[in-house]
Amino acid sequence: MKKTLLVVATVLSLSVSCTNAKTQNTVEQPMLKLSNGIEMPQFGIGTFMMPSNEVCKDAVLTALRAGYRHIDTAHAYQDEQGVGEAVREFCAESGVPRSEIWVTSKLWPNEYSDPTAIDNMLQRLGLDYIDLVYPHQPVGDVKGVWHNLENAVRQGKVRCLGLSNFEVEGAEGIYRWCVDSTDIKPVILQMECHPYAQRIAQSDQIKKDGMVVECWYPLGGAASRGALFQDPTIKSIAEAHNVTPAQIIIAWHVQEGHSVIPGATDHGYIQENIDALKIKLTDDEMAKMRDLNKEQRFYNMKLEDTARFCGVPLPDQGSNVSREEFQKAMEDELNSKK
Repeated sequence: MKKTLLVVATVLSLSVSCTNAKTQNTVEQPMLKLSNGIEMPQFGIGTFMMPSNEVCKDAVLTALRAGYRHIDTAHAYQDEQGVGEAVREFCAESGVPRSEIWVTSKLWPNEYSDPTAIDNMLQRLGLDYIDLVYPHQPVGDVKGVWHNLENAVRQGKVRCLGLSNFEVEGAEGIYRWCVDSTDIKPVILQMECHPYAQRIAQSDQIKKDGMVVECWYPLGGAASRGALFQDPTIKSIAEAHNVTPAQIIIAWHVQEGHSVIPGATDHGYIQENIDALKIKLTDDEMAKMRDLNKEQRFYNMKLEDTARFCGVPLPDQGSNVSREEFQKAMEDELNSKK
């Protein structure tokens, strides 16, 4: 597989040529070099709020066939099984080795103290190892889960550790502990980030601490009601390139050096999103995109609200809540914190 050196923002990046197993189309997949020396595909697909493992498997398999090589899931999403099935099926049909596909998942706070949590995650995924694991939220026994995760890395069950949502107000102390007092350091922090909330101060600190920024809600998410797609500046740049506003936003993320994982189940949107990797914004267009920053998040849950919500058992943890009810609760929380 041919690799050529690129520079994206201040992060060393490698471009890998990924071939679609069905159509033989080639997509240039940028790679980010993490502080531990491991390379991660910069662009991927998120699986948040997918309605079933069957839908998730179809979306992920479609994405892998289109050239995606990075998948983001979580125990709370209740679709790890679908992710694992898609990865195994794609590797079998295409001959692409598992080592070229990046799988990320997240542990729910109520399992932080459980030393078997990673083994349970591997069983749900049906995989031998996980490329990246996050504690999903900065509440609960974070020190305990980090100890368990470090052991999982030493045992070859996990390759990299990261932090999810640890940049929020009130989590400063546990964030610093994870960065300053651990044997195996976090290499990525995942947070809400998009043109209206570029999280400049947080991004600067994250990079100073040796981590890459990964963006959830990279296109604004459902809570935004499509606000970014209607922005006149983004629409104007999209028209100039004869592409969609979503593709312009993805191209901006990539050129800023962010890891970006837009979710989609529609096959057309899955292809549209990866086609954004072909777009190159000019310096002037990048400046216009940066000028859109309002630090306006679409999700603003306070840490105490997060702790309360994360105390709810997941549907597969013996709770009386169904998958549909749990997803509805997550959606209600998102919409109530706009």
